Amino acid sequence: MEEIAQKAAVYLAHKNLAGSDFEVTDLSRIHGGASRETYRFRARWTEGGERKERALILRRDPESSLIETARDVEFNAYRAFYPTGVPVPEPLYLETDEKWLERPFFIMEQVENCQAASPFGPDPYGPLADIIGEQFWRHLGTIAGQDPAAIGFAAASDYPALDTCWKVALDYWEGEIDGDALCPQPIAKGAIRWLRRNPPPPPKKIAVVHGDYRTGNFLYDDEGELKTILDWEMCHLGDPLEDIAWAADPLWAFNDPRPGSMIDRDKALAIWSEHSGIEIDPVALRWWEVFSAVKGLAIWISAGKEYEAGNNVDPIMAFSSWYCTDVHNRQLVGWMPDLIKAEGRS
Repeated sequence: MEEIAQKAAVYLAHKNLAGSDFEVTDLSRIHGGASRETYRFRARWTEGGERKERALILRRDPESSLIETARDVEFNAYRAFYPTGVPVPEPLYLETDEKWLERPFFIMEQVENCQAASPFGPDPYGPLADIIGEQFWRHLGTIAGQDPAAIGFAAASDYPALDTCWKVALDYWEGEIDGDALCPQPIAKGAIRWLRRNPPPPPKKIAVVHGDYRTGNFLYDDEGELKTILDWEMCHLGDPLEDIAWAADPLWAFNDPRPGSMIDRDKALAIWSEHSGIEIDPVALRWWEVFSAVKGLAIWISAGKEYEAGNNVDPIMAFSSWYCTDVHNRQLVGWMPDLIKAEGRS
């Protein structure tokens, strides 16, 4: 930690020529992230004859990751959404030169005096569930309603065709399963065959998809105000229903019928539609819900491979590989009879 603190102070001095006597204190690791090493710290420096201080977050590429993501995608998402009113941390510096901290990283503001809820426990929000849920779905609708080009996000991402959003996403995650599976995955493969036989109606528009919008990936204060949305590393352009399906996945609700253990599903979807300006096609949403379980399996399978190989021994990797894989496999097994019947097959 001492070495990272010293090197971070040198980097901040390099980026802030108007300041001097930079120091980094209170550096600590925030565990639980699957794709970045995350550290919180306080930066102190002298500027204009005054001593200044700011709480910051450093997100560094790990030696091994649960999922392979580009740190510039996450940073550019913060940069694009910060001026829009969507609550995200202020992005400060993106650095790809490995001479500073051995691996690429970025630095952003730290939103203090907040908490994140665990998705793996009953009633994580208690009496704040309604007020948090309204904001959760409103912000997701606002994200989907943004023009990617107007906010500067599209410059860093490729636009898929409306009728290929589903295929681009499914091809990617099936590739992850094929590349990382340590044993046969018949349930995932069966679901993938169904998804390919039954492509969804195309979206009304191409939108920014957060990619991991769910319980646990935002911070809120004691009054229930949602202060910041985090973990944009899987952000991309695609069908906005992908985000709805992931946010409403039963995994994040621990046997609670309310998506994310917040507000009722019908109310959540109505709030999203109101703020996105998009009418939800139930057939398309059902496809994306099945896809979400497959996507989840791909992530958990990758976690198991990394943990088994000893590349990343963070307990979150073992937990994801065991518990989350089981949940999504059971989920797909439960859904498939109805899906096949609706497809007209016996």
